[in-house]
Amino acid sequence: MKRLLLIAALAVMAASCTPSGDADAPTTTSVDQSTTVGYTGESFAGTVEAPEFPEGLEWINTASPIAMNDLKGKVVLLDFWTYGCINCIHILPDLERLETEFAEELVVIGVHSAKFPNEARTGNLRDIVQRYEISHPVVNDEDFVVWDAWGANAWPTIAVVDPTGRVVGTRAGEGVYDAVQPVIAGLVAEFDAQGAISREPAVRALEADAAPDRPLRYPGKVLAAEGRLWIADTGHHRVVEVDPGSGDVLAVHGSGVRGADDGVGTEATFHAPQGLALGDGTLYVADTNNHLIRGIDLATGEVTTVIGTGEKGWPPSSGTLGTTALASPWAVAWAEGSLYIANAGTHQIWRADVALDTVGPYIGSAREGTLNGSFTKAELAQPSSLTVSSDGMIYFADSESSSIRVADTRSGETALVVGGNGSLFDFGDTDGLGNAARLQHPLGTALAGTTLYVADTYNSKIKRVDVGTDTVTSWLGTAPGFADGDEPAFNEPGGLSLDGDILWVADTNNHAVRKVDLSTGSTSTLVLKGIERFDPPAAYRGDIVTLPEIDVSAGAASVVLAYTLPEGYKVNDEAPSSVTISAGSTIAAFPSGDTVDITGTAVPVPLPISLNRGSETVHFDVTLIYCEAINTSLCLIDQTRFIQPLAVGAEGPSSQITLPRSIPIPGG
Repeated sequence: MKRLLLIAALAVMAASCTPSGDADAPTTTSVDQSTTVGYTGESFAGTVEAPEFPEGLEWINTASPIAMNDLKGKVVLLDFWTYGCINCIHILPDLERLETEFAEELVVIGVHSAKFPNEARTGNLRDIVQRYEISHPVVNDEDFVVWDAWGANAWPTIAVVDPTGRVVGTRAGEGVYDAVQPVIAGLVAEFDAQGAISREPAVRALEADAAPDRPLRYPGKVLAAEGRLWIADTGHHRVVEVDPGSGDVLAVHGSGVRGADDGVGTEATFHAPQGLALGDGTLYVADTNNHLIRGIDLATGEVTTVIGTGEKGWPPSSGTLGTTALASPWAVAWAEGSLYIANAGTHQIWRADVALDTVGPYIGSAREGTLNGSFTKAELAQPSSLTVSSDGMIYFADSESSSIRVADTRSGETALVVGGNGSLFDFGDTDGLGNAARLQHPLGTALAGTTLYVADTYNSKIKRVDVGTDTVTSWLGTAPGFADGDEPAFNEPGGLSLDGDILWVADTNNHAVRKVDLSTGSTSTLVLKGIERFDPPAAYRGDIVTLPEIDVSAGAASVVLAYTLPEGYKVNDEAPSSVTISAGSTIAAFPSGDTVDITGTAVPVPLPISLNRGSETVHFDVTLIYCEAINTSLCLIDQTRFIQPLAVGAEGPSSQITLPRSIPIPGG
């Protein structure tokens, strides 16, 4: 019964965003999920031929369209998703884990069947593939052709296909790895025994490989306070601290590498941070993909983990800060000693008392929906911003219901402000009153008096809501784009923060932070200065030679390039070779600075250097250009980093540093 149990596991519904109950939702036909659960002895093989991908669809992360027939010999996993759905985001780590474990045998294909019109645009989907660091092929199923052929009815849904191209099973919801890993392992074992597994590497054309390097990458949220501006540089997995007047970068928190390490400055790591809040000398950060709340001590720059376990929490529960699991916290707000958390993954708003070491659900039943009422019974749909007023009102962007809602902490009731109120599919771009208005997946809010500014993200607009009359009007932006001035354009703005008469905007898909004058609407782009100082050094591309520590004397000394060139070659007479000492060295320097050029010199090459007393590991980066002695037009470059530990004393045994190198014969 092994296969029966495993395939039955595939058919279990877990947490998902299901459209089937909405009148305007896509309908499903074709592959009958009930027929894919058939049991045939101990075999893992499927029984129904997998539908072929239609022609004419747009593909991402691949140089050409993919056909199911081309995937014979591989186990195939289809992931039906839509990019704003938090449940879809939650299974991406599972898919990445499976792709790593079955790197040679498994092909994952993302089938993007968009909920929102904005999500259906291939250009926006390319941005998301880069933002979420997706490395498998993705097909834009904007007309739900593939969705209908497979009978999908919820996001996310996965389907497994055996190496002969037959459907093994389908499953809707989260928790993909545990359910699917045994099935894939069984398929690999069974078909490997038959010699039917292909381990030819799949060819990819990754979007990330063509992405330009930018100071910011998909910034999600901003916070302006106390004369500073903090930016959640989401795509770079870090938080950037800026002087808002000059644009000077004051500090960077996070190395830029995904992780959950605590530490000072760039010693720390984050994973796609979003929301920011300031309270009692601490900058609280919603470390979204780590399912954590992190704290940055403003006095020391030290990053610590404040709330969460690092695991995605379900079902939601209350407890102490360090033992209670969160699920994709997207926004945070500080008010009167409490930290409020938009816990998007459980469709709730949580409250933490840091001093008392307690945290737990505050608003929302954990059912995804649009129901208003008491805090415990209300149904939210992926809250993604929090703005707390002075009179205890919590305004939040309820992104999957495309609405702005409010929670009254005095009455314990929620209510609609503007947007959809009866369906998760009440979205659009319509100004007006209350439920007559339409937004499209808003992600940001900021309050000034009775005016609530809204980042209407998927409409690429900034809108204003009069919270006294519950009326929304479009203010800035008409279509996705990039433009400053009196008629600005934005591209999926995700976060807002007010500082006096300035509205700061995290313009996510433009990889920029924008500055809006509230009185005029005139918009400019913040230019960051000095951020490159905090970037990690690029990986060295040449050879690396580590030398043993030597004792040398302080004062005038020499560095000798003890190079041996291939026979028939010489150092280039015209193009300058060079030697560079590692930046910031305190004990070694060339007379002309960190770098010295070498032109028309035979090897070995002695170079004067001055040494100061102390101990340090010095990097000498040597670029040597050498040419054929006869055919001088044929020249080659050798790049080598010498890692040389030095102990420099008053009277060392030597005043010479030797860098030995034998360059191999080209092509030898």
